[in-house]
Amino acid sequence: MTPVGTDAEFADRVLGGWLGRIAGNMLGKPVEQGEVWTRERIDGYLRRAGALPLTDYLPEPPTEEDRARLRPEWRRCVRGRVHGSCRDDDVDYAVLGLDLLETHGFGFSTEQVGDLWLLRLPYLQTFTAERAAYRNLAGGLKPPLTATYDNPYQEWIGALIRADVYGWTSPGDPRRAASLARRDAVLSHTGNGVYGAMWAAATISAAFTAPTVRHAVDAALAVVPAGCRLARTVRRVVSLHDAGLAWQDTLTTMERETAGLGWIHTVPNAAVLTAGLLYGDGDFTRTVALTVRGGLDTDSNGATAGSVAGVLAGATGIPAHWKDPLEDTVRSAVFGFDGARISELAERTVRLAAEV
Repeated sequence: MTPVGTDAEFADRVLGGWLGRIAGNMLGKPVEQGEVWTRERIDGYLRRAGALPLTDYLPEPPTEEDRARLRPEWRRCVRGRVHGSCRDDDVDYAVLGLDLLETHGFGFSTEQVGDLWLLRLPYLQTFTAERAAYRNLAGGLKPPLTATYDNPYQEWIGALIRADVYGWTSPGDPRRAASLARRDAVLSHTGNGVYGAMWAAATISAAFTAPTVRHAVDAALAVVPAGCRLARTVRRVVSLHDAGLAWQDTLTTMERETAGLGWIHTVPNAAVLTAGLLYGDGDFTRTVALTVRGGLDTDSNGATAGSVAGVLAGATGIPAHWKDPLEDTVRSAVFGFDGARISELAERTVRLAAEV
């Protein structure tokens, strides 16, 4: 069926991707506001709560000031309060991608992606580039104009968070995963926004067969334009890691080199994500913890890092304290999917991969 061991092993790794995405998203969600929750402020919170090094979901806020700064969803995302996943667009788009492939197959068109958004996704649960594209779709525009008309968010992180299902269903074939992700991404993004989606899908795909996470990152770099800023940024993080810089020093360097792009832009977030993957070195807990501690779009980065690390580890390799509180349940704004079983979504993903 796949180049990934037995059918059972492949199924376990797909489930690991789903669980990792949801757990990583939940970890980062309370501090998802990059201009407020800087790297230093996140670590200060953890230090006050006695939670460094971070090895679990975020602890309860240690002070009233911390409580006031967290996103309101924190009450369902911190240790001891997680009972199933929170609803979040980082998970909604994985669900919607699954529905897209089940409905239209792997030959789907960008127009069909847009049609499914209008049918399945509430407008007020879309943000930045996706909301601009949705508005353009509702106004009668067609791709690629949906991505470029009145859309100042074309290179932000939204397309990257939609890419997982293309990696999960293209195990060991990063070029195919990137091609599928590109077809989806151009509905709402251009340039590095599209390349980020291609890179994320390819990294997840490569994680199924790569011997290490570094091999997966390198394989993904081979399928995006070498001269784009996204690729140059990822290579820069790889070089700093290879030079032996500490994780903190690598992120400080990348903050300086990507200054001015904003906390939701794809490029600085790709730097944080790459650093989390490389310094996490395949360990699930260390990968998602370092990625979220890196700041910026914490829930999106945590989700993608969790997906890669979850594929590498498999569901059986993810520590119980991350997956058990999810109670095999996903909340979703995608019509018809709220309350779905995570295990069922993974089984449906495996069936799609078998069709290739």
